[in-house]
Amino acid sequence: MQYQAAKAFVLDKLERELSLELTYHGVHHTLEVLELVQEIAELEGGVSDDELVLLKTAALFHDVGFTEVMDEHEIRGVEICQKHLPRFGYSPKDIDCIVGMILATKIPQSPKNQLERIICDADLDYLGREDFYKIGDTLFEELKAFGILRNKNEWNKIQVSFLNMHNYHTETNLARRTSQKNAYLNELKIGLPDV
Repeated sequence: MQYQAAKAFVLDKLERELSLELTYHGVHHTLEVLELVQEIAELEGGVSDDELVLLKTAALFHDVGFTEVMDEHEIRGVEICQKHLPRFGYSPKDIDCIVGMILATKIPQSPKNQLERIICDADLDYLGREDFYKIGDTLFEELKAFGILRNKNEWNKIQVSFLNMHNYHTETNLARRTSQKNAYLNELKIGLPDV
């Protein structure tokens, strides 16, 4: 697997083709997920060197579909990785593993193995971090720019609903993020009179 070449390809594609209105799903998010899959994999343990390469590749490609579509971007991302990864030396088995990880990040998340659990938790790690509101604001701005939301009250209702249904999947994030995530949920509920 020529990981560095695949990384250069996808980062170039993201930098050239992502809409500037993707204030949350920008290159910065992909790079953060890349960093977090490595961190969580190390904390979880039991991830081989080859599996880590697959995990990092999936992190790089998990939102590449946003270069072409908003809805069902995971499906488009899968098509892009299936088209391009063979030329970087990824086998059909490697690509199937990466496809599983990309599809697992689709909301609601549905991880079926340890690698999928790691990427899912990396993708939504911020829900239980100190920068929750700062990062959430970038997603609010993105959704507003695309006409999906109109105001902060609608956004807060969505956040309450989302936090209520979300669960972390790894022992690492269950332990280090759940308590803070629940605190944010309670804060948001206080601000909504009809919840």
